[in-house]
Amino acid sequence: MPELALWDSFYTIVGSAAGALIGLQFVVMTLIAQRPRIPAAEAGTAFGTPTIVHFGAALLLSALSRVPWPAITIPPVLWGFMGFGGVAYVLIVARRMRRQAVYRPDFEDWLFHMVLPLAAYALLALSPFAAQSHIREALFGVGGATLLLLFIGIHNAWDAVAYHVFVHMRNADTERGRDKTSGKEPR
Repeated sequence: MPELALWDSFYTIVGSAAGALIGLQFVVMTLIAQRPRIPAAEAGTAFGTPTIVHFGAALLLSALSRVPWPAITIPPVLWGFMGFGGVAYVLIVARRMRRQAVYRPDFEDWLFHMVLPLAAYALLALSPFAAQSHIREALFGVGGATLLLLFIGIHNAWDAVAYHVFVHMRNADTERGRDKTSGKEPR
């Protein structure tokens, strides 16, 4: 399959990046877990888990592209399943974002947690139909969706860390300062 072989370096780079970033997310979550707690389990499923899912999707797409398939017909079917599953997952995430009460999502949150992932997964869902007659264009679509998922994950991971460091930690430090001056024990 010469069409897919041309993408070897691209998916090696993207897959390696996605795998490394998944590992870094575990390190970051471990460090954040050692900080003072806030009641944010709902926010974690709405904002944290999708980051790992998008990194995992980029890693899986990269791995699937390197499998020595006997024919080019199998990968498009898998891309389609991933795309339809991703669209369903993004709709679940949107519901979780609306229901959680810890944080009020702004435009950027809706863009990077719903609109852009929905576009990436929709592109994957439509790729099998394009691949039937335009395999080269379909491969560019899948490559674009994979890269978009990687960049969405990078943005969302950075956004989550920045929130915990610059907003949550500042609020926790302020609260500890109030507790010291009021004589109350910190929670």
